Amino acid sequence: MLHWLRRHPIPVSAFLRHSLVLTYAFPAAVLEPLLPKGLVLDLFRGHAFLAIALVQTERLRPSFLPAAIGRDFFLSGYRIFTRLNRAGRSRRGLRILRSDTDRKWMVVAGNLLTHYNYDLCQVTLEERGHDIHWTIRTPRSEADLEVIARLTDKPAALPSQSPFATLAEARRFAGPLPYTFDYEKETDSIIGVRVVRQRWDPQPVAVEVRRNTFLEQGALGQASPILANAFYVRDVPYHWQRGRRL
Repeated sequence: MLHWLRRHPIPVSAFLRHSLVLTYAFPAAVLEPLLPKGLVLDLFRGHAFLAIALVQTERLRPSFLPAAIGRDFFLSGYRIFTRLNRAGRSRRGLRILRSDTDRKWMVVAGNLLTHYNYDLCQVTLEERGHDIHWTIRTPRSEADLEVIARLTDKPAALPSQSPFATLAEARRFAGPLPYTFDYEKETDSIIGVRVVRQRWDPQPVAVEVRRNTFLEQGALGQASPILANAFYVRDVPYHWQRGRRL
């Protein structure tokens, strides 16, 4: 029964107050070993992509309960852009490597009911004028992150070394995608959680990444990742459906 519980068995709703996604380009050979059986990399011009999402979440609760009883928390998630190719159909989705949250209850509930691999972190969020400054600290500095997003009325240009030529190309890798995926070894199957969102219009922003220790470890640190895009969105109603075998 434990593997069934971890399939995200309850539909969940929330409100995303702030969401910043940083997407990094890697050589395919670096990210491919991190995928479970059944998933392939979602490539663009030979690049594979890993996204880091910073999300200030409000009113999280089972979808059948009122928003007033929902809980607030912070989430940072590290995800690989992937595809599931099956029966002549290709689905795009994210394979989650790690999640960090500032709430102990979310670590317990998240690891019981999902495959999202939650750990506890400390986080500060400061809004100063047009800037939002996130600082995340993890117990062993394995996923420390400090980043400043510059929010202005004028859309920012793509990072100078981005493999994307246009914002339209970059938006395809801005996250989130229609699914999150993981492999369930007990049933030898891929579990997919469908995402439904409203008012999703992410805007390109300039960012200053001061610290990012997750990308300094192992093969990731040897690969010299390239910041491919940075997108920000706020005030988004969000819904996760029940997970199911695909």
